[in-house]
Amino acid sequence: MSRECEDLATRVNLLLTLGEGCSAINSSEVRLTGGRGEVEDIRTAERDRVRYFKSLEDIPELSEDERDELEPVARIYPFRSNDYYLSLIDWDDPNDPIKRIVIPCLDELDNGGTLDPSNEKSNYVAKGVQHKYSPTALFLVSKVCGGICRFCFRKRLFAASRKEASLDISEGLEYIGQHDEIDNVLLSGGDPLILSTKRLERILASFRRIPHVKMLRIGTKMPAHNPYRIIRDPMLLRVLSEHSNPQRRIYIMTQFNHPRELTPQAVRAIALLQDSGVLLANQTPLIRGVNDDPDVISELFNRLSHSGVTPYYLFQCRPTRGNRCFSVPMEEGYGMFEEGKKTMSGLAKRARYVMSHTSGKVEILGLDEDSIYLKYHQARDPEDMGRFFSAPRVEDALWLEDLGASDEMHHFAEMES
Repeated sequence: MSRECEDLATRVNLLLTLGEGCSAINSSEVRLTGGRGEVEDIRTAERDRVRYFKSLEDIPELSEDERDELEPVARIYPFRSNDYYLSLIDWDDPNDPIKRIVIPCLDELDNGGTLDPSNEKSNYVAKGVQHKYSPTALFLVSKVCGGICRFCFRKRLFAASRKEASLDISEGLEYIGQHDEIDNVLLSGGDPLILSTKRLERILASFRRIPHVKMLRIGTKMPAHNPYRIIRDPMLLRVLSEHSNPQRRIYIMTQFNHPRELTPQAVRAIALLQDSGVLLANQTPLIRGVNDDPDVISELFNRLSHSGVTPYYLFQCRPTRGNRCFSVPMEEGYGMFEEGKKTMSGLAKRARYVMSHTSGKVEILGLDEDSIYLKYHQARDPEDMGRFFSAPRVEDALWLEDLGASDEMHHFAEMES
C-alpha cells in the first residue's frame, strides 16, 4: 500500500475514534488506490457520513413543482433532515410513513390548535427548566433536532424568536439544586444528542454533583434519525457509561414511530447504548398516516421489546397548531391500541395510552356504550393523582376538552382560568 493511503487510513481511524466521523475527508481522497481493505474502509466511512439538510431544494426526489408547493409550509414550520433518514423513504409510495414523518405537507397550514397545547409556558421556574410534577424537572437544553418531525408538539421552539431552550444551564442547575424533592431530570429540547459529546458530558457531570438527582433521562430521536451519531462516537458511549451506574441510572427515552425506523443501524445503536449501561424506553405519539394501524403498533412494540427497549407511552397527538391532520380521535386510537395488543407479547404491552394535558398525563383506560373512562397517571395538582373519572363518549374527540361539559371539564376550566 502507498504511504499516502497508509496516512489516510490512519487519519480515518483517528477521526472515528474521536467521534468526528469523516466530515474532514473529501471525495477526492476516497478515490486513492492502494491496499484494498483500507481503501474500502475509507469508502465505507465516507458513504456512512451523514449530511444534514435544511432546505427542500436539497431533496432531488421532490419535483420542482412539489418543492414550490411545500415551501410556504417550510417557511412557517422549518424542514430539517439528513440523507440517512431520507434514504428510508420509498419515494414511489405517496403515502410512505417515513415521508409523512419528516416531509412538509400542505395540511399543516390548517391554523387550528395552539403552539403550546399543554400550556408549558406556565411550568417554567428557571431558564430552560419546567417543573410541573413534584419529583421531575424538565430541562430544555437544545432547540435543534436530528430531524424536525412534522407532528412535533414543540414546533414553536424552531421559530427563531423563541428562547425557551437554554444553552446556559447555570440558573436551572441552581433551581434544581435547591429543590430536593426533584429526584429525576428529563433532558429534552430539541434533541440533547445533537449537542457535542463534550457539552453533554459537562451537563451530565453537573447533575451528578446534585445528590438528590438520582435519575437522568435523555429524550432523543437520534437512534432513529441518525444512529451513526451513536455508532461512530465511542466517546459518547464512554461518557454515558461513566455517568450511569446501578444507583443512579441514565435512561435514554427513544422515539421510534414506525417499525421501518428500526433499521440494522438503529438496532446496532440501541445495542451500543445498552452496552454502555443505560436503560432504554420508547415513546411515540399515535400519528395519522404513520402508525394508525393495529398491525403497525403491534410490530413496532414487539420489535422494540425484542431489542430490549421498553414501550413506555403511546401519546394522543397534541392539538398543536398545524397538527390536526396527524391526529386520531381518542375512541379510534383506543380501539387500535387494544386491537394491536392482541398480537403483542406481554412485555410489549407495558405502554400506556395517555394525553399530556395541561392538568397532567391522562390515561385513556376504556370505553362502554355511553362513556369513556380515564385516569390521572400523573397530575399537576397532587389531589388529582390517580383520580379515575368518566366522560360522555364523543366519537371525534381529539382532546380532553372535546369530551363536553362534564364536572371534570368545569374543574379544568376553573383551574386554567
